[in-house]
Amino acid sequence: MARYEDLPYRTCVGMMLINREGLVFIGRRAGGIEHVDETHVWQMPQGGVDPGEDTWEAAKRELYEETNVRSVEKIGEVPDWLIYDIPRTVAGRAWKGRYRGQRQKWFAIRFTGQDSEIDIIAPPGHKSEFTGWRWEPMQNLPDLIVPFKRPVYERVVKEFSQLAVPV
Repeated sequence: MARYEDLPYRTCVGMMLINREGLVFIGRRAGGIEHVDETHVWQMPQGGVDPGEDTWEAAKRELYEETNVRSVEKIGEVPDWLIYDIPRTVAGRAWKGRYRGQRQKWFAIRFTGQDSEIDIIAPPGHKSEFTGWRWEPMQNLPDLIVPFKRPVYERVVKEFSQLAVPV
């Protein structure tokens, strides 16, 4: 098995889905070995980028696969790749021990549909990632994510804070 320091980062996209009221979609994770308490089980949709796939196309695909949402428009993008390491204590069990964390391209996406479009229980494409969801004020997000992802969420909130306004 490779040393933790030698493991690569998984290429991923993250999506901040913002509704007309300026609130952000968060989902309650269905599981994950990194979740250690009931407070830090919420996250925004995210997912892997397929080889050769454009990151914006990956973001739309992943959002659809996790939430059934297609009524969207891109309103922002973090210019940098944001990176986080998973704790060493779970690195051997997460992603079959192949990665030390993720490098993520983040997008702000305006939700232009109705809440009835959201389906986290039977989303198309794969098994459910979330057991619940809600709209949350953007500034609350860093306090709801697992602590090792907090710096990424703080940066995403900073980058997209001007977008959290009713339209």
